[in-house]
Amino acid sequence: MPDFPSPPPLRTGDFDFDLPEGLIAQAPARPRDAARLLVVGPDRLEDRGIRDLPALLAPGDLLVVNDTRVIPARLQARRGAARIEIMLNRAEGGGIWQALVRNARRLRAGDLVTIEGAPGCTARVLDAPEGGSVRLDFGPDQAALAAALDQAGAIPLPPYITRTDGPQVQDAADYQTIFARTPGAVAAPTASLHFTDSLLAALAARGIGRATITLHVGAGTFLPVRDDDPRAHRIHQEWCEVSPEAAAAINATRAAGGRIVAVGSTALRTLESVAGEDGRVAAFQGLTGIYILPGHRFRAVDALLTNFHLPKSTLLMLVSAFACTHRMRAAYAHAIRENYRFFSYGDGSLLFRCDQDLAG
Repeated sequence: MPDFPSPPPLRTGDFDFDLPEGLIAQAPARPRDAARLLVVGPDRLEDRGIRDLPALLAPGDLLVVNDTRVIPARLQARRGAARIEIMLNRAEGGGIWQALVRNARRLRAGDLVTIEGAPGCTARVLDAPEGGSVRLDFGPDQAALAAALDQAGAIPLPPYITRTDGPQVQDAADYQTIFARTPGAVAAPTASLHFTDSLLAALAARGIGRATITLHVGAGTFLPVRDDDPRAHRIHQEWCEVSPEAAAAINATRAAGGRIVAVGSTALRTLESVAGEDGRVAAFQGLTGIYILPGHRFRAVDALLTNFHLPKSTLLMLVSAFACTHRMRAAYAHAIRENYRFFSYGDGSLLFRCDQDLAG
């Protein structure tokens, strides 16, 4: 047997880069589909625009989009005289939520916290806080909690979108996608922020289909990888659903020779969570904690529309796994030189799967 060398070990520092602060987008392009698009193919980088997407895809391809809706998940609360900030993270059902809490050390199991700005809205702390994470019981009245969030909650913008006085009124619309239907996310699936009615009409006229899945993006999407070995990082679980209708459309597209194009890392992660060895996907409803690093063998997705991601983030590692690390390094260097806009409100990239050199 030939003696093949082992691939070099993964290091978090391999996914670091310097980004000029002025390239962090503070508002979306207007109109949304006026954003730029960097095409990252096997042998080229091409500067295009989001409006070119129909021409870059082929009739018979299928876009898979995420219909999650961002909720006003950031709350101010009190336990007695102590003020705390709550970021709802994931619903467990029956009014119980996992939440990230600032000043969590002030909480104990059994404490009652009162939500400021929403009279009568309280939550019971179910467990002792662990690393800033707490389980809160708001009671079974989901309509009352939804009303309290609308009354007192704030859209949880990412920390790199700076607002001196908190989210603006415009952010409530800007930070929702055109596909948003199912409430539950605390961060937007940002690749979908580029879509408009006119772009969807152009895609349909080109013969490009669309299927919808749901993944409720959690606050863990903002957490950096702190371990030198990224495999030591633990990713938060998120709730997702693939309906029987979506699974059938995806499988039919693949059987007919069309490509599956994930709109955003959330759609990609969902499909890779439910794909079999042959690439077929199954209907599913439940939690996924899939963590994709270079070396992952992709089964369900052929192309990925995504934004530009943070240094040392799990999402940068995911796109490096999908399109190969060396290609993504070149793409990000090009994007910085050409003044692309980065992160949630920024420009997009269209990546094609790299099936060779999976370790990058």
